[in-house]
Amino acid sequence: MYRTYNPGWIEVICGCMFAGKTEELIKRMRVLEYAKKRVVAIKPTIDNRYSEEMIASHAGSFVKCVCVETHDLASIEKYVNDKNVDAVVIEEVQFFDEGIIEICEKLAGSKKRVICAGLDTDFRGEPFKVMASLLAKAEFITKLSAVCCVCGAPATKTQRLINVKPAKYDDPIILVGASECYEARCRRCHQVEK
Repeated sequence: MYRTYNPGWIEVICGCMFAGKTEELIKRMRVLEYAKKRVVAIKPTIDNRYSEEMIASHAGSFVKCVCVETHDLASIEKYVNDKNVDAVVIEEVQFFDEGIIEICEKLAGSKKRVICAGLDTDFRGEPFKVMASLLAKAEFITKLSAVCCVCGAPATKTQRLINVKPAKYDDPIILVGASECYEARCRRCHQVEK
């Protein structure tokens, strides 16, 4: 008896800032497009660091995307269904509310390859709730690391700096930024002010 191939699944690319998550996401998109697969890329509107209409890596790679409000998840499903795509790429998935988990599950269940990228932990070193759930539900996980800006060891933590000092534990979780307020740090060099 032969089984039919079901292409639907969830992949998660995670790690700290400056680990190359977006570069990996863009690479996978390009491979899919080369294979003539229809791909739609989505990012939250809150991520406007380098471009408001493109997914952009710190290294300078750009791809066109659809920008969605973090709470307007119905528009993701509608857009994907209207376009009849093979794969859905979601950048900075940790910024979306918890409804993104159900959307990813539905898309994978409808034979779509879903590739999500984002931070697995916040600046305090604690898991983003959305990412923790996606990691538990994903078929494939790629965890990337960076290089610690202090000692050069493998970095898995995102250090937030406010006026060159570690952020306080009770500071807001979401602060969109890049090298002006974040560094990659190893476990030993990561600091959070109490």
